[in-house]
Amino acid sequence: MSLYDDAVLVLKGYEGQPELRQAYLDHLSAHGEAGLWKPCTAGHLTASALVIDPARGRVLLTLHKKLQMWLQMGGHCEPGDRTLAAAALREGTEESGIPGLTLLAGGPVRLDRHPIPGPCTQHLDVQYAALAAPGATEAISDESLDLRWFPYDEVADVADTSVVRLVEATRARL
Repeated sequence: MSLYDDAVLVLKGYEGQPELRQAYLDHLSAHGEAGLWKPCTAGHLTASALVIDPARGRVLLTLHKKLQMWLQMGGHCEPGDRTLAAAALREGTEESGIPGLTLLAGGPVRLDRHPIPGPCTQHLDVQYAALAAPGATEAISDESLDLRWFPYDEVADVADTSVVRLVEATRARL
């Protein structure tokens, strides 16, 4: 199965956000496999993972180098990614520096479409949650200015509403 086929199956199986889910499916239908990749100027799918430590009631956010915002780990799909879940897990691991992350069962937690600067107009983000093992130690990547653990109730003080909604949806799944 290709990444495109996986993306269509994942989105068809996702039961939340029906209008946005349909917009993602319409995008893939209109652009085919090209709708997954960065060169698609009409937008492209991305995959992200909110790294969470439920035992300590906290999430790991990255201070994104380009955007200068506290965000979950995530980014563009790559040719070696076989599934959206694998892309999210790869991004979460690379950007957090934490080996052994496991995705929260049940597929994506949320979808988030947001505008971006440049020739491409938007990211169609498929958002997962990744569980960190107790005592996991993070390591800053080249894509980040900083990494920091935030208690659930402090996320709204540092991050935008999309991250707050992702934290809320993840906590509802735990």
